Amino acid sequence: MPELPEVETVRDGLERHVVGRRVTGVEVRRPASIRRHLGGAADLTGRLVGREFTAAVRRGKFLWLPLGAPESDDALLAHLGMSGQLLVRADPAEGGDHRHLRVRLLLDDGGALDFVDQRTFGHLAVVDLEPTADGRPGGAGSAAALVPGPAAHIARDLLDPALDREALARALRRKRTVVKRALLDQTLMSGVGNIYADEGLWRARVHPEHPTPDLTAEQAHRVLDGVTEVMRDALRQGGTSFDALYVNVNGASGYFDRSLAVYGQGGRACPRCGAPVVREKFMNRSSHFCPVCQPR
Repeated sequence: MPELPEVETVRDGLERHVVGRRVTGVEVRRPASIRRHLGGAADLTGRLVGREFTAAVRRGKFLWLPLGAPESDDALLAHLGMSGQLLVRADPAEGGDHRHLRVRLLLDDGGALDFVDQRTFGHLAVVDLEPTADGRPGGAGSAAALVPGPAAHIARDLLDPALDREALARALRRKRTVVKRALLDQTLMSGVGNIYADEGLWRARVHPEHPTPDLTAEQAHRVLDGVTEVMRDALRQGGTSFDALYVNVNGASGYFDRSLAVYGQGGRACPRCGAPVVREKFMNRSSHFCPVCQPR
């Protein structure tokens, strides 16, 4: 599943290639992919055609493209789900695998923005924007203090310049759970998934099942810094790709998987101390950690 660095890579590509473009046509090829848009395909088309994308914004794993006149308080919201891709096509008639094309937006430069989704858990919708609860910008990519209604419940992420890190560290220590479960709680901090939780905890030298109330202030900041650092490193390399499902807007895969220290490395040597990496079941998935660097 795409995590924050992958989604931020897509947001950056949309900002460079789609912002300023006007929608000239909409093709909904699979209605289930706009299931969150209550008005259906005809209403989605009516709310998009003739409108210009004015920004590309992200909070956690949610992406949205605010729309210009005649209104200015709505946006095209995208959630990539497990396998969703937003791909910019210079020529819609050429290239690409069209078997999983769900929605196509034709643009005024002759190109298209395609929503491709193999596993069909992602979705698009035009939604209203509402003021942020704290009066700060809604997410990365815009100074507007607006956020889509469906994304208003999730917390700010670790790469959000408006994040209050001191308050987040205190909130992390107040949680009555274990640290990895807290990192995955989207109401505490958004955008962290299994890969970057494991990698960040390894960098912080903290065990995934360390009780959050037992974290010292220094440990809490070390955990937040570790996860932030690993996501920034992944961003520099374009995200983490294990197969063809995650790509950026130009269809290129990320290569951060070559730099993973513990995630997916069960039984292999820890790159820091050489001890075999341990893989354990955790919340219907897996945790990976070094038993020496991250003592229980």
